[in-house]
Amino acid sequence: MCIKEHDARFKVVACGRRWGKTTLGVHIATKRAWGHGERVWWVAPTYALAFEVWRNFKRLLGPFWEHKLEAERHIDLPGGGSITIKSADDPNALRGVGLDYLVVDEAAYVVEEAWTAALRPALTDRRGHALLISTPRGRNWFWRLYLRGGDPAHPDWKSWQFPTSTNPHLDLTEIEDARMLLPARIFSQEYLAEFLEGGGEVFRRVRQAATAPSDAIPQRGRIYVMGCDWGRRDDFTALAVIDAAAQQMVALDRFTLVEWGLQRERLVALAQRWGVAHILAEANAMGEPNIEALRHEGLPIEAFWTTAQTKPYIIESLGLAIERGELALLPDETLLGELEAYTYTMMPSGQARYHAPPGLHDDTVMALALAWRAASTPRLALGMAD
Repeated sequence: MCIKEHDARFKVVACGRRWGKTTLGVHIATKRAWGHGERVWWVAPTYALAFEVWRNFKRLLGPFWEHKLEAERHIDLPGGGSITIKSADDPNALRGVGLDYLVVDEAAYVVEEAWTAALRPALTDRRGHALLISTPRGRNWFWRLYLRGGDPAHPDWKSWQFPTSTNPHLDLTEIEDARMLLPARIFSQEYLAEFLEGGGEVFRRVRQAATAPSDAIPQRGRIYVMGCDWGRRDDFTALAVIDAAAQQMVALDRFTLVEWGLQRERLVALAQRWGVAHILAEANAMGEPNIEALRHEGLPIEAFWTTAQTKPYIIESLGLAIERGELALLPDETLLGELEAYTYTMMPSGQARYHAPPGLHDDTVMALALAWRAASTPRLALGMAD
């Protein structure tokens, strides 16, 4: 029996990116509100993630609504039904209303408190139904509800799992392109809809890759490249040096609360010690003036602008190199810890946004990603400009 027609009170659907879960949810929510006169909520992790859904409801129901409150994202329909868009970023704001039907979109990215303390109780007095749809995010509360849907002891629950490839309207070559570009762990979670231990980590086999000697010294005839991520107060400046031919780290420096002139001196000293052929440095914020000053000193430095388009490429490239054993890392605990904690959030566009967890740093990750970009690009490794 299909998801829409199944009589389970609670339905949990784990599916890959672009599978069609939003279309499914909109169809069911519209039928419940318009066809059955029910009070329906659509809850997403943030209002930004629900923006396109709100536009879909307005387009579908525009000729029929009795009232529309744009600011509240609420539509009243003939027959007493209604649809309201809600954000789960403040669980306390979800309390106090009884619901007939609930759709929780990207449920794995909603905090568990929103479900346990507000949304599940809202279904009690009306004995409401719920559809929880999401791409997995590790083995969190959404995973536990998914398991409940496969347990005969919970007949009110039913679960489904679908990889992206089961959407007949998608070009399978797009999925294969993603398989080639993304680290295996991310592809498994985001496209195969697998529940992985640990959740959204980007880098795998980090400890196994930490085989570079800590006491390396510069060697004649070697090509060394450097990545630089700038910081001063809230963040650190990090410098990573890679032997491009041996594909192994040879040096790492990290410091903060140092004025810019001294930071440049420290970079120059490390670059001279290793005879660095090329430096790739982040240009955002104070990066650009520092890069210009270093160019005037004769350093072979190039600017890298970190954007939503350029950052995924260097992070995913580094992730693949580490996972495949193509880059030997220094056994530096700060570096290894940042790599192991590094995570991502999938955006509505289907693109990954990479970042450190709240309260942690990613300076050594970015410096290493830039250094690997230089080491794995022949013209950069040889110190050749465009």
